[in-house]
Amino acid sequence: MDETTVLVPAAWSVAAAALLTVLACYAASLDSALSARAAATARRILVAAPLYETARLLRQRRRVTVAADTLLWRIGSAGLLVVALLMITVVPLGRWTLLDLDVGVVWFNAMDVMVWALVWLAGWGPNSVHPLIGGYRFLAHGLAYELPLMFALVAPAIAAQSLHIGSISAAQQGLWFAVWMPVAFVVYCIGVAGFSVWGPFRPALGVDIAGGVGAELSGVDRLLFEAGRYALLAAGAAFAVPMFLGGGAGPVLPDWLWTIVKTAALLSVLVWIKQRLPVFRPDKFMETGWMVLLPAVLAQDLIVAVVAVWRY
Repeated sequence: MDETTVLVPAAWSVAAAALLTVLACYAASLDSALSARAAATARRILVAAPLYETARLLRQRRRVTVAADTLLWRIGSAGLLVVALLMITVVPLGRWTLLDLDVGVVWFNAMDVMVWALVWLAGWGPNSVHPLIGGYRFLAHGLAYELPLMFALVAPAIAAQSLHIGSISAAQQGLWFAVWMPVAFVVYCIGVAGFSVWGPFRPALGVDIAGGVGAELSGVDRLLFEAGRYALLAAGAAFAVPMFLGGGAGPVLPDWLWTIVKTAALLSVLVWIKQRLPVFRPDKFMETGWMVLLPAVLAQDLIVAVVAVWRY
């Protein structure tokens, strides 16, 4: 354990979950406001749209399909939120953390891989054509972004010579890793959008297949699935702070507040780019992922390794 890291009691997991909920609600509100083609007054009203949508879905009946695998369907729709909560357990909030693992980077990567199974289950469970197609689309995207994401996570670990999140954060004294590892940082952000089924990776929820994975979701199931997507986006932004953005380092403000500020800033950028980037066709993005992103991030890892050897 890093000497600057303090384990907090398990009871504080409630506060961590509440903070993740606030960040997810912020992302949902910002997304509603940016997506609206309306006057400024209407946009201000849309900030509260997630609350109205939550109330509506809580009153809505769950949809039932013929011969559905209800258990797997429910696990897939609710599991995204659970995975997001597990991701943030290793993210230091200043000096405090819930789970101070020596292999925190591996833990995060294992959690994001779990999203593959959960989105697939959400598509398989209802025994319906459109969700199944959406599930296959997500798996195709996953094959393209996961390996580059994995090697993007390796770069900060090489520079810090550790898989411990606190040590990686502490190794960025004076220069953030995002500054001299820009390829790894960009690939990481692409991976976050990928496992959140966000922005360019939304063909799994495409209107051309009646909503894809979410076609048969309704009521509480849809609420949990959508909340899970926003929570994954927030968790990915939070994990980027100690990995690439210097952790809680910053002037004037306390370290825990800097962590929240940086998380909110990156989360805002991820939400904003949703409407600015084109949709990635799974087959085309597989070519990009394997032929462009993977070689680029491997070259980044090689550069980082050379610098690390020279420095140490």
